Amino acid sequence: MTSYAKADTLIGAALSPMDMTRTVSIVIAFSLFNALAAQIAIPIGPVPITMQTFAVTLTGALLGSQLGAAALIAYLIEGAVGLPFFAGGTGGLGVLLGPSAGYLVSFPAAAFITGAFAEHGWDRRFLTSIAAMAIGSAVILLGGWAWLMVGLQATALGAFKVGVAPFLIGDVIKILLAAAVLPTGWALLKRKASGSK
Repeated sequence: MTSYAKADTLIGAALSPMDMTRTVSIVIAFSLFNALAAQIAIPIGPVPITMQTFAVTLTGALLGSQLGAAALIAYLIEGAVGLPFFAGGTGGLGVLLGPSAGYLVSFPAAAFITGAFAEHGWDRRFLTSIAAMAIGSAVILLGGWAWLMVGLQATALGAFKVGVAPFLIGDVIKILLAAAVLPTGWALLKRKASGSK
């Protein structure tokens, strides 16, 4: 049987062995998880506050770099073809040209980077989990900030005030939540494995 997920991620270890059917199912499930996170939205300006930073970084950490990025690419495709998967139940290519575009297109990269850290064991301890999630979150914020400056021709300071500053406190909370999930999951998995021996 061919294995498609590394056992050094939490999902890979919990669901090993991962064949093609299970892998595709997991990728689709996590694309839907990210679509659901987009619906938890607080409109505060051109870019709403959502639970997507939490979902994107957690997806990467749980699935690893390649599958995490694949889940987010699937999510973007699903939204781009018109499914109501973006914030506020929107969909279509137009969203990928609007104010949120920079954040959205950075999701696969953020998931890949967070997943790469998880594959090197950063998800097994709380502090390193925080670091991995913070780096993934920074990728998303930088992507959004850059798009607001270049795509919408905002000044650096103006783009920061609209596209970064309002999200910092929420992102810290989401990072802490996601970082708490990972070591706990590994501890439960280890306890289950030792109990079955």
